[in-house]
Amino acid sequence: MRTTEKSGWDSIGGALSTSQFNWVNDPAHSARAAAQDCFWYAIQTRVRFEKKVASQLERKGIEVFLPLLKQVHRWSDRRQTIEVPLFPGYEFVQLHIERGARLQVLQTAGLVGFVSFNGEAIPIPRKQIEDIQQILGRDVPCAMYPFLKPGRKVRIRGGCLDGLEGVMAERDSDKKLFISIEAIQRTLAVQVEGYDIEPV
Repeated sequence: MRTTEKSGWDSIGGALSTSQFNWVNDPAHSARAAAQDCFWYAIQTRVRFEKKVASQLERKGIEVFLPLLKQVHRWSDRRQTIEVPLFPGYEFVQLHIERGARLQVLQTAGLVGFVSFNGEAIPIPRKQIEDIQQILGRDVPCAMYPFLKPGRKVRIRGGCLDGLEGVMAERDSDKKLFISIEAIQRTLAVQVEGYDIEPV
């Protein structure tokens, strides 16, 4: 099925999302779908509805990944560690390539729609999702960074970040690895001083 839509960018550089979209239809995509049966896609939610949307999707049996970052908030009499969305307004779902699952996602309160470009919802590389899960799962310090377009990629060898891939940048003795999620125009910066690096 083909539908048409307008595409564009949000006020902070993210892709616009929609409840109407086309799925990328090319041989390579179809071959991967046949082999793995499902892909990760980015979805956009209303402001501060990320956790509510994730809970609803989980109850529907849909695999969802909402990256959460731990922050310490201090008050005059106490301090508290809370979890906030790493990419405010965005999260990821893993879907089988069949219409029923897509409709289940769209019929979720607080959901804006699937992130799409030129009317097509484009899969997120599985490796990028796994790398973000690895960083957050090991409580590795990280921060948001202005979006970087893909460049020369490197891979970390050894340590708790073994296998992590991204674009390397170095200023003086400050080494950072940048992981860019192109579909939502967001970049995550990770300090990698002391790790062994190899080109991909």
